[in-house]
Amino acid sequence: MACDASQPGEVERLFGSLDAGLGAPEIVIYNASYRTRGPLIELDPAEVAKSLAVSAYGGFLVAQQATRRMLPKQHGVILFTGASASVKGYAQSAPFAMGKFALRGLAQSMARELAPSGIHVAHVVIDGGIRSARRLDPADKPDSMLDPAAIAQTFLHLIHQPRSAWAWEIELRPS
Repeated sequence: MACDASQPGEVERLFGSLDAGLGAPEIVIYNASYRTRGPLIELDPAEVAKSLAVSAYGGFLVAQQATRRMLPKQHGVILFTGASASVKGYAQSAPFAMGKFALRGLAQSMARELAPSGIHVAHVVIDGGIRSARRLDPADKPDSMLDPAAIAQTFLHLIHQPRSAWAWEIELRPS
């Protein structure tokens, strides 16, 4: 089911369809973002608003729906995908940094609020390019890109962490 994460009604319908089908999720991963780039004085305000709506507000909407379903069970995992921009802004990338900074703040706040209720919330900073069929490591720089399978292993590690040692944030970068 397609869903615009920045639209409360669509997010609510998505979770409602999960409730009716698979049931309430135990694991939710928020990876959506929208990126607009350019010199600050040339940025289209509507595009900046969209970047914030998808990257941060959408994360809030999804997390709120997930939390409503996890709290009664006192169990669940909510993971947010961040980026280098979560912790440092880059020139001509202010909207992306704004959205990712906000998403990181949401994750940290939620982790502190929800951990006592058995809900593990974590933020994963992806600090580098991700290898793909279209984006390979240069021959002279092996492992200079993040391997998607290695990223997935880290997410699985977070999902299965013992409650006595939950991480709220992990930063991944290639060697």
